[in-house]
Amino acid sequence: MDERFNRWLLPPLLALLFLLIVYQYVSPACPGAACPRRPPASAPAARREGHPAERDEEEAAAAAVPRLEPKFPFARGELCRRVRFDMRGRDVIVFLHIQKTGGTTFGRHLVRNIRLEQPCYCRAGQKKCACHRPGGDKDTWLFSRFSTGWSCGLHADWTELTSCVPAAMERRGCAGNRTLSQVA
Repeated sequence: MDERFNRWLLPPLLALLFLLIVYQYVSPACPGAACPRRPPASAPAARREGHPAERDEEEAAAAAVPRLEPKFPFARGELCRRVRFDMRGRDVIVFLHIQKTGGTTFGRHLVRNIRLEQPCYCRAGQKKCACHRPGGDKDTWLFSRFSTGWSCGLHADWTELTSCVPAAMERRGCAGNRTLSQVA
């Protein structure tokens, strides 16, 4: 008798638990008092202006929400600078892949979806694509996981890439390329 009762009780309880978890992720409500109250979108403008006491309450609620300060404030000149990239010349884009940041998707877009004079050649079923310069047969303009493979090791960081890329490009027969270590 107990087994039959447990057999009928368990599925509804599990379904209820599942719905509770889904509701927590989907629910539009703010947790506790973390979100300031906003008037409904259908409220008329006169009602939104309200009494001075209501305005003070709204201002106090807005002041309670912490302001996000930029952790790394970059100068406007650094963010808006123009960099000339000569695809026909010796310039190489070195793609630094950072895990869990969408780098794999971005790296795929670099080799598959950019409209170029000579797009990267990708064979069906292979991850690596050939990204040759216009008019060039062997020289590449992109150093990334999807064009050269993991030439500097799996998830190579900045220091590994700066020391490895010139040697890796030489091994590929692209010794005349201008890399970051030569420019600095």
